[in-house]
Amino acid sequence: MSDITIMPIDDRYINDILNISSLSFTVSWSKESFENELSNQYARYVVAIVDGIVVGFGGMWIIIDEAHITNIAVHPEFRGCGIGSVILDALIDICLNEKVVAMTLEVRASNERAKNLYGKFGFVEEGIRKAYYQDNREDAIIMWKRDF
Repeated sequence: MSDITIMPIDDRYINDILNISSLSFTVSWSKESFENELSNQYARYVVAIVDGIVVGFGGMWIIIDEAHITNIAVHPEFRGCGIGSVILDALIDICLNEKVVAMTLEVRASNERAKNLYGKFGFVEEGIRKAYYQDNREDAIIMWKRDF
């Protein structure tokens, strides 16, 4: 695989991330939701680009000294190539630069691949949100990273 380039999100990437989101999540964010993130003072989003093609994205909200990962997704044709790790590493770098002391996220209880990725980066399971996901009432695992 060619080199993976990480870029801050801007409006030229919205359609690409909307496509990846719809391929990755049972309930995808709307185009308007992603567009609103461009002007959200708390939002930090990146895209992963390979050979000029957006292959993944990730985002979080930083509020005071904590970050909440909102989503990370990789296009199905590019999964298993380490792109998710590169995106998560980029988000962690942003947190380091902005003096964040903890990161959190929710992940579907059944999403072993994502839980393994987060675990590799030092996230630990610390709670459950019962019936969190509206589409099937699946539980969400709450994970935190506090060691930077």
